[in-house]
Amino acid sequence: MKQFAIVFVVLALCQTPAAKAATGYTSPQVFPSPNATGDGGWSEAYHKAEELISKLSVEQKVSLVTGTIFGGSGCVGNINPIDSAGFKGLCLQDGPLSVRTADLASTFPAGVTVAASWDRELMYARGKALGAEFRGKGAHLINGPVAGPLGRHPMGGRNWEGFSPDPYLTGVAMNSTIRGTQDMGVQACAKHIIGNEQETQRTNSFSPNGTEVAAISSNIDDRTMHELYLWPFADAVKSGVASVMCAYNRINGTYSCENSKLLNGLLKSELGFQGYVISDWFSMHSGAPSALAGLDMNMPGVIRIEDMLSGNSYWGKNLTRAVGNHSVPESRLNDMTRRILTPYFYLGQDKDYPSVDPSSFHVLIKSYGLEPSQFGLPRAPPARDVRGNHKALIRQLGAAGIVLLKNTNSALPLKKPQNIGIFGYDAADVADGVNYQGNIIDALGPLTPHTGFTVGTLSVGGGSGSARNPYVVSPLQAIRDRSDARLQYILNNEFIIESGIATLYPDPDVCLVFLKTWSEEGRDRLSFENDYNSTQLVEKVASSCPNTVVITHSSGVNTLPWAHNTNVTAILAAHYPGQESGNSIVDVLFGDVNPSGRLPYTIPVHESDYDFPIVNITGPAAYDTAAWQSDFTEGLMIDYRHFDAMNIKPLYEFGFGLSYTTFDFEGELEAKSVKSILSQFPNSTTRIAPGGNPDLYTELFTATTTVRNTGKVDGDSVVQLYVSFEAARVPEGTPKKVLRGFEKVHLKAGEEAQVQFQLTRRDLSFWNTTAQNWQIPAGDAHVMLGFSSRDIRQKTDIKLL
Repeated sequence: MKQFAIVFVVLALCQTPAAKAATGYTSPQVFPSPNATGDGGWSEAYHKAEELISKLSVEQKVSLVTGTIFGGSGCVGNINPIDSAGFKGLCLQDGPLSVRTADLASTFPAGVTVAASWDRELMYARGKALGAEFRGKGAHLINGPVAGPLGRHPMGGRNWEGFSPDPYLTGVAMNSTIRGTQDMGVQACAKHIIGNEQETQRTNSFSPNGTEVAAISSNIDDRTMHELYLWPFADAVKSGVASVMCAYNRINGTYSCENSKLLNGLLKSELGFQGYVISDWFSMHSGAPSALAGLDMNMPGVIRIEDMLSGNSYWGKNLTRAVGNHSVPESRLNDMTRRILTPYFYLGQDKDYPSVDPSSFHVLIKSYGLEPSQFGLPRAPPARDVRGNHKALIRQLGAAGIVLLKNTNSALPLKKPQNIGIFGYDAADVADGVNYQGNIIDALGPLTPHTGFTVGTLSVGGGSGSARNPYVVSPLQAIRDRSDARLQYILNNEFIIESGIATLYPDPDVCLVFLKTWSEEGRDRLSFENDYNSTQLVEKVASSCPNTVVITHSSGVNTLPWAHNTNVTAILAAHYPGQESGNSIVDVLFGDVNPSGRLPYTIPVHESDYDFPIVNITGPAAYDTAAWQSDFTEGLMIDYRHFDAMNIKPLYEFGFGLSYTTFDFEGELEAKSVKSILSQFPNSTTRIAPGGNPDLYTELFTATTTVRNTGKVDGDSVVQLYVSFEAARVPEGTPKKVLRGFEKVHLKAGEEAQVQFQLTRRDLSFWNTTAQNWQIPAGDAHVMLGFSSRDIRQKTDIKLL
């Protein structure tokens, strides 16, 4: 990797020159970096931070903003203590679904599974349980939840860590998760801001001759930025999130972690963010310019992993020099430390906080293939078991995130079958140990079905957002435990494809085929289909079995070319369900749980139905320093918005999901004005608060309906509210409809319940790029209720202006 000179003699408003971006996309400079104010209920903590900062030297303040790695704690990042000031330090840990580098910690369902539940209460409960486990391990901060990637590319390698390509659904999940985590006194970190929509060339690389090739530049126009990619981060900020992590990629030509428009302008000024911005690990490309642009904490301190011993850093001593020669004002350093210390005090982490589990360092170094003895360490001490009864929640959430896509002639739930056939690698116990999905990223070679990972069920994806599984309940094990039926199984995909299942006797009453799709950090998926010759597998089994049920474990969008096969009677999308995988599936298969998941994305008929491929340049052109540009020319039209705009019929639409019962609406949809709209724009005299202008969250209308369970089984309905505007009243490029509300309602057979939605100014506005403000359009808005984006059952109009 190329050596970088660390030079801090720069002008006070210096910014490193932006690399070339596509025509029309720029990232203007915004200075100075706004100071935190303690708004959002943080005033008392803010003053405590001020008091501590007043006692610190410049060097001590710099130590608060410059992280360390492998400090002996077992944390993936650390801020060292300052004993003289009574500051005990910070432990930062991965990741969004588990304490990754720890023993005896739970593996929760992935973000995509949570989104598929459409359940606010479970979103919050998961966040709270994660917070309890991180606190129990002595971690002050969890690197999660994830709103970037949002999911622009269906094959993005990290989509599964986040929630949904719909910003409203992701925003609700971010808010609920953060509140749950921070209610346990643990700092949440919303990541990765912003445009981190592909793994290919997500960070800089080097040509064979040593020339640096810049990371991909996500080139996003102003309106798309606000209405799509920034939307869920606004929800995160409004929830009081402690920190936000900047991404590896560039935004409109400038790296995220030194992008003053993004950090100073959008995040800290427009959204009123009061916490601190933390760099993704090794994502910094400058010293003083990053500090001036709004970065507050450098992780993991050193420039590269190779600098661990030397301590070579863009900050550290170099930042001390920069403050000394006024390249970085000390007032800026004070704000950086203030932003870091305020949530520390607000969440009570200065009092009676658990120490870091001493076994964590052993787990961390072994995850890199090293031995504790190499560090002069004795045998590892026993780990703290922080799991409690979280396996019950994991099992419940895993089942809630399963989407029933097809159920011909009520093939499910299973009706006491006497002979069950089980097929596919994914049904089996994990063959290579429970920790294989938690290994450090393998950066070699293209993404392919992993040798050695072939046999075994897939509970989560790979990379820093993965987990060190304490155990994984496989489908085969769970079915054995649940059923007294005869079980016949062939788990080798290739054997089935070559030889079929005709040798089984007697013929199974039902054939369960388990498929999987691996996805991970550092690489994007290459195929829309499930891995390991999945189509051939399904077709082979279905050719001999007229009652074939297919279950998929996947990061999200797949094409399902066998979906209309008449012998495939049912399909379940089980996503990444965590450690209780098999139990969650069995609960749904046997009817102990009525499936209530709904798709948080759109499943296409053809791969070509999605029309924004991942940028992947090969050959000599890949070494062009300006080559890697990703122009988000589709604007707001991703996922179901794209399908609506292009009049493409999906295989299964956004929001779709079947149940073992049926639902319908009773009566009429009633919409009422709660507050008169006096202006197209929010009140400009209102002081900005966390989340933006508070007037954006003013309730303007309510929409009320009655939903009824019209079937014979208790179940959960997911009522979805969409809004559309008169085309002549909004700018070109406005989606035909957007999600602006949802409620999950449990109803007994024959029961009905009233459901009410609140519509805010923000819900009914678009971003006016000329006025640089949110604007309510004139005319009417159309309010629609239904059970998916294409299953609209009720409509009414509301008068806006």
